[in-house]
Amino acid sequence: MPRFLFKQLLSALIVCFILSLSSAAFGAIRLPHIIGNNMVLQQKSETALWGWSNPAEKIYITTSWNNHKDSVTADGTAKWKLNIKTPVAGGPYTITLKGENTIVLENIMIGEVWICSGQSNMEWSSLQKLQQIIDEMPHSRNNNIRLFHVAKTTSPYPQDYVEGSWKVSGPDALNGFSAVAYFFAKELQQKLNVPVAVINTSWGGTPAETWTPAEKVNNNEVLAKSAAMQKTVPWWPAAPGYAYNAMIYPLLNLSIAGAIWYQGEGNTVMPFTYGQLFSEMIQSWRAAWKKDFPFYYVQIAPYNYGHNNIGNLIREQQAKTLAVPNTGMIVISDLVNDVKNIHPTNKKDVALRLANYALAETYNQNIAGYKSPMFTRMQVTGNKANLYFDNAPNGFKLNTGKTATEFYLAGADKVFMPAVIKIEKDRLVASSPEVKNPVAVRFSFSNSGMSNIFSKEGLPVAPFRTDEWVVDTSKMK
Repeated sequence: MPRFLFKQLLSALIVCFILSLSSAAFGAIRLPHIIGNNMVLQQKSETALWGWSNPAEKIYITTSWNNHKDSVTADGTAKWKLNIKTPVAGGPYTITLKGENTIVLENIMIGEVWICSGQSNMEWSSLQKLQQIIDEMPHSRNNNIRLFHVAKTTSPYPQDYVEGSWKVSGPDALNGFSAVAYFFAKELQQKLNVPVAVINTSWGGTPAETWTPAEKVNNNEVLAKSAAMQKTVPWWPAAPGYAYNAMIYPLLNLSIAGAIWYQGEGNTVMPFTYGQLFSEMIQSWRAAWKKDFPFYYVQIAPYNYGHNNIGNLIREQQAKTLAVPNTGMIVISDLVNDVKNIHPTNKKDVALRLANYALAETYNQNIAGYKSPMFTRMQVTGNKANLYFDNAPNGFKLNTGKTATEFYLAGADKVFMPAVIKIEKDRLVASSPEVKNPVAVRFSFSNSGMSNIFSKEGLPVAPFRTDEWVVDTSKMK
């Protein structure tokens, strides 16, 4: 064969080979990172598998827990999605996807899946030198705990894809992963004895607006005005919907057990509307997931903000959000050792309180005293204010000292004076020699207020006030 013909034939073969590779590559089944080896699927639910392939390509999917083969055909946009039913908790299993190519997903567990979101106090990890999680890392190997860290990203439009990978719990996987999410998962896994997955999708500094669908903020005059007050900074998004579109929306096809949330500091610029915004965010997530899943959150900790009362006003709004069904709030005013640090270092006890709430409310376990006492009503008798609470069936105790702190009493003049507290079995009685006719009581109602009064079960009383008077939010001198 002449050399020039050989060269032409060789060139043609190379082109055909490249084209065949390209065809295979573009025709290959492709999966989002949230669907992968080591993942956990929510037990006893209908969840989805989804991805991309050639348009009209038929894909056969076999799940090893029942050896059932099903099929789905990609649509004209090259997308496909198949809902599958999951059994009771167990594993490991495999999932085989076969079309023009074959993918076998391995080490799949069936168990409980929780979304963990918020800002820096949820995000905080070994990278911030948290000693609790550093000490835990050598002991963190557990095949029944799986971790997925969603990479920080934003978008003005809903996305189908997040960066990240499923990892089996261990020192390497835990490095840089949310301490609160991990300790929450560990407690659930130990108490439920099933596989537990936590998906950490958090971003330090972010306000709740960016985790809420944009239309829910922009189409509400009050929320839109509040969102406009958020400052644009280089380190985190503030625009409505940007984190939701890129870090929540891509997860919506997954069936989940519930969500935990640790955020609020990013909304102190306009605290009065936080309750409305936060409620809207929770309800929007549930509508998007098509499930009224449990949503448990952390009331922000005492901290010396630069403006008066903005921290306690956020805490007040967080307490009001309990009106949203199937929510729960944990109080952590006692887990702070430095009110000049907006990041309390005790993340383990925060996680344990969240886990206890979930164990009691979601999993119906008998957990004593998992709720902090919450003020319900005041009854004035003479110069005394009788204060009644939920979640204190056995009464109250002082953690330190001889009298309860952070209680203030006011008359019609609206001047608050320190109150003396008498502990009765079913109530607290507040009085002050300087207030003859009590009208209002405030408790721990300051940015950095930390009290010493607890339920007998060991949880701090939640901050509250009985009045609706104007609150000073001026810059602190």
